[in-house]
Amino acid sequence: MKSFALTALALVAPVQAGLRFGCSSLTIQRLDPVVEPGHAPSAHLHHIIGGNAFNATMTGDVGSRGTCTTCEMAEDFSNYWTAVLYFKHPTNGSYHRVPVTNNAALARGTTGGMTIYYTQFDFNKDNVKTRPIKAFPPGFRMTVGSPTTSTLSQAKGHIGLRYNCLQTLINRGAEMADFPDKPCPAGIFTVHHFPACWDGKNLDSPDHQSHMYNTITRDGFTDAPACPASHPVRMPQLTYETVWDTTKFNSLWPAGTPNPFVWSFEGSSGYGTHADYMFGWKDDSLQRAMDKDNCFYDGCGSIKKQAMTVANKCTVPDMVRENIDGWVDHLPGQGPMQMKKD
Repeated sequence: MKSFALTALALVAPVQAGLRFGCSSLTIQRLDPVVEPGHAPSAHLHHIIGGNAFNATMTGDVGSRGTCTTCEMAEDFSNYWTAVLYFKHPTNGSYHRVPVTNNAALARGTTGGMTIYYTQFDFNKDNVKTRPIKAFPPGFRMTVGSPTTSTLSQAKGHIGLRYNCLQTLINRGAEMADFPDKPCPAGIFTVHHFPACWDGKNLDSPDHQSHMYNTITRDGFTDAPACPASHPVRMPQLTYETVWDTTKFNSLWPAGTPNPFVWSFEGSSGYGTHADYMFGWKDDSLQRAMDKDNCFYDGCGSIKKQAMTVANKCTVPDMVRENIDGWVDHLPGQGPMQMKKD
């Protein structure tokens, strides 16, 4: 997948449409209201951004309940989350959580978090009038990828879930379906690209994916083919980008040894990368942006933005009270629970 960060600034206006913005980190906890609603804690640790309605159980109109958000777009109370990256010490087998750092070209003051895209037809303008974009409805949720993915052939089937070994934040190098096999000078970059065709009926499905359909057959921010009759409604093409600051662990990775990074669900490779989404935009704010043509970043002023100094004040309670910092002998959820000290 060719993803765009700083280079997106140079795109020519007539062929771009959609949103690109940053969200600071909201919380890192073992909660997953899509896959494991009501479980506190969930099976593994997640890095979460977005609105403060986030909780172990989330139903209905999330946007109507949010009172603050870590996103630059002030009307976006959605929640976005992925598994958390860990470094596994090659000598003693202990684990250390990898921090998230800023992507390129985000608003000043963004703290960690992710870059979020909502694009009509990615970066290639199509006939918007004959292929209108419908914003996600209240209560909508979905996932991409699966922690149970264990082979390269399966991983290649998850179009748009990829890694880059960053040389700099701008020079990303080749894309890979698995973790890099050598230390990365500027960190590990992950992309989660969601499908854009909806069945028009279900806000969710038992596997959290069947109500959506991906017509893109190759990686990239490319114009997706028409939606099939089974999933006829074109939705925004949603993408997350996350930069994991693995640089502080490079000196602990012996030359010629296997990749020492693992996701918070462990796994033997990076094939199990996955992400969750819970829609929570206020009222018709996302639809207003999707109705705009030839716009990028801010929806041509259709959405209210906030300073990241304001966004960074948004928090949620620590509902699990689990120690996730420093060196630990097992991943959270895979051994005795280590509680935080008051």
